Amino acid sequence: MKFSPNNEPALPALLGRRQFLARTAGLAGSAALWSALGTRTWAATASAASDAPEMPNIKIGIIALTDCSPFVIAQEKGFFKKYGINATITKGANWAAIRDALSNGDNQATHMLIGMPIASSMGLLGSPKKPMIAPWMVNRNGQAITLKSEWKGRVGADPKALKPFVESAKKLGEPLAFAMTFPPGTHAMWMRYYLAAGGINPDKDISLITIPPPQMIANMKVGKMDGFCVGEPWNARAIADNIGFTSVTTQDIWKDHPEKVCAFTAEFAEKNPKTVKAILKGLHDASVWLDDAANRPEQCDIVSKPNYINCQKEIILGRLLGKLDYGDGRVVTDPNPMHFSKRNCNFPQAKFATWWLTQFRRWGMVTGAPDYAGVAKQVMRSDIYEEAMKEIGYAHGGADTSKETLFDGITFDPTGDLEAYAKAFAVNSLKG
Repeated sequence: MKFSPNNEPALPALLGRRQFLARTAGLAGSAALWSALGTRTWAATASAASDAPEMPNIKIGIIALTDCSPFVIAQEKGFFKKYGINATITKGANWAAIRDALSNGDNQATHMLIGMPIASSMGLLGSPKKPMIAPWMVNRNGQAITLKSEWKGRVGADPKALKPFVESAKKLGEPLAFAMTFPPGTHAMWMRYYLAAGGINPDKDISLITIPPPQMIANMKVGKMDGFCVGEPWNARAIADNIGFTSVTTQDIWKDHPEKVCAFTAEFAEKNPKTVKAILKGLHDASVWLDDAANRPEQCDIVSKPNYINCQKEIILGRLLGKLDYGDGRVVTDPNPMHFSKRNCNFPQAKFATWWLTQFRRWGMVTGAPDYAGVAKQVMRSDIYEEAMKEIGYAHGGADTSKETLFDGITFDPTGDLEAYAKAFAVNSLKG
């Protein structure tokens, strides 16, 4: 008798047995077949075979940030298993390591900054050219810009207040240092946008350095930088450790901004479409679970563990619940904390990739106008997302081409002249 990969009798062999038994023992033959199939119906058995992931054993990379939660919860709560995925979650030391592990096949899926699959697909900023796709947006909101404690009461939410300190340090030949987590990533763009809104050129007026998220606190403690942009819980941790305060959250800069994605190499997705869709389905269930506020204490119990974020759960929980203490006397209820599913969070919007490309252009990371629409279509694979959600009967909000206005009052129109938008910023490092 032939067997299937899960060591159960293969269907052709069972059918032959059914025909034999039916001829020799009437109804006993049917009983033997359905006993062999267990409690599954014929239709369910055929469907399971056709829908099974091509590669069920998957390694998924994460970085120690609160927004790794959908991957962790999908694993810990059995949502990946529900769709046939046996996941191993691996924590990377930094974003370059995460990128490289995906590129070389050590990981098959990964938690990634939205700018990274764009940069890798284009071969920008030191990224080896490797086409990648992002068929899933992981989260919105939930990052912040932290400044050193000595600026409390002197710099609040307006980056213009930083400019005198920047100019003074520059004149002394000792430029201030600000950290982000990866050059093409979200934290780099938020830091650049914030500084530029204050009249500060991040390429000329300060030193912009790269520090992995979990190392921000240690580096601030020893005075290596004057401010940083990173995801939670490290901004809240800086306040708890009394080494810094929050100037602005990233949702203060741009409500419901894009943040992390689930990324795959284009090659892997092409060869394993059912596996990719199964992962997205597990992430969907996890994300819906996460956006029930009643589940957030349990979320923090799970993700705070050393093999995930390695931070006290109380520090992670506060900002997830919208309890926002900026650390300089401002205490508010945040109307837009990090979320994972609601407000059409997960649809891989092409407009977000085009905005990223305008910023690559603005800061001289590309020379000349990039192929805005072409790259966005290549990376932000809404077709895969839509197919996966259709298979589980989830009605999403679809593509969004609405305008976005950031905290400096400048409006981004994804249907407008993207090149003109990129060139319109007074503070820039344009090339070509």
